Amino acid sequence: MPGSVMSAIQPKILVWARETAGLSLEEAAHALGISTARGKTGPERLRAMEAGAEELSRSLIAKMAKEYRRPLLVFYLAEPPRQGDRGQDFRTLPGREQFNPELDALIRDIKARQGIVRSMLEDDEAEALDFIGSASMMLPVNTMGARITQRIGFSLESFRGTKNADEAFAYLRERVEASGVYVLLLGNLGSYHTNMPTKVFRGFALADTIAPMIVINDNDARTAWSFTGLHELVHLFLGQTGISGESGENAIEQYCNNVAGEILLPASELQQDLVPTKNQKVSDIAARIASFAAERRVSSLMVAYKLYRIGQLPRATWAVIDKTFRDEYEAHKRKEAAVNKKHEGGPNYYVVRRHRVGHALLGLVRRSLDEGIITYPKAGRVLGVKPVNVGPLLSMRGAH
Repeated sequence: MPGSVMSAIQPKILVWARETAGLSLEEAAHALGISTARGKTGPERLRAMEAGAEELSRSLIAKMAKEYRRPLLVFYLAEPPRQGDRGQDFRTLPGREQFNPELDALIRDIKARQGIVRSMLEDDEAEALDFIGSASMMLPVNTMGARITQRIGFSLESFRGTKNADEAFAYLRERVEASGVYVLLLGNLGSYHTNMPTKVFRGFALADTIAPMIVINDNDARTAWSFTGLHELVHLFLGQTGISGESGENAIEQYCNNVAGEILLPASELQQDLVPTKNQKVSDIAARIASFAAERRVSSLMVAYKLYRIGQLPRATWAVIDKTFRDEYEAHKRKEAAVNKKHEGGPNYYVVRRHRVGHALLGLVRRSLDEGIITYPKAGRVLGVKPVNVGPLLSMRGAH
């Protein structure tokens, strides 16, 4: 068959690449455009290819590389490669690690971006950051919180003096990025079809003394971004690379949660009037918590959880309130999606992408392009856009 490459491809590589991309035979056949032919449906033909019983062309392999989000050379390996190092999985207890193909692809992408960023900074003779890996969990929560606050120049008064949670996060992000850490908002692989909920991951920290990064899942509530950002910053101070999730089952996650919570909402501020009375309705308790949280630019979920952790909310009451807040957020997301759909897809493409990568990374890419340190294709890889979109992205008003 002209253009056939079947003899150079191990069938097990095809199965591995599809399955780790999280695609069924039906989904993959549709994505690859494999149609019915010679009495076989598209999925049946793909199954035959994966069994080595049907030839496939070079163009189809190239399409597989794109749809499965794998380098083309991977398809010519003799054996499937070992799963990439994602750092520690802080989402669960040891031995109960979770695998998600979309998350795995996202982390590969982030690490590739970090590699380019590091080389750019090294070319610029950037100095190593002394606080990465400078602390341990032996430090009391208050001491760690004070150290982080001082290092990034964070003011709780300024944070709360903003107009809303979005502005509060922008302030925190600016302080964190000024310290040398890049903060990205990423929750999918480039399209809403691959959106990952917070049950898959909430944040990701990449500890590196030259190009440390924090990734926040922007599918989470905006009021939670600041907490997640600080949580991941604690991981960087501890020198840890890894994935964080919703639950804090292990000691590391509980420690990071406690430090982030202490920075944004010191325990001394949890007023007695938040403690429910004996006959108080759960809905009234939830409303009071929501008001308290909004005034302080933090998540209602965080306040409720902290009250539960210090024994001011019974577990059963906290569970009901937690579900209430989560249901409200999901309803808000559905409403927001409907509004965006009605208004032709929502915010401007470049506005969204600038917000996702942050001013610090935009500024670094612009300087590196001006100095000829990187090419437009590499700039596009770092920013998560096509090379042709790099110029318009960097030329928008407000670019640094």
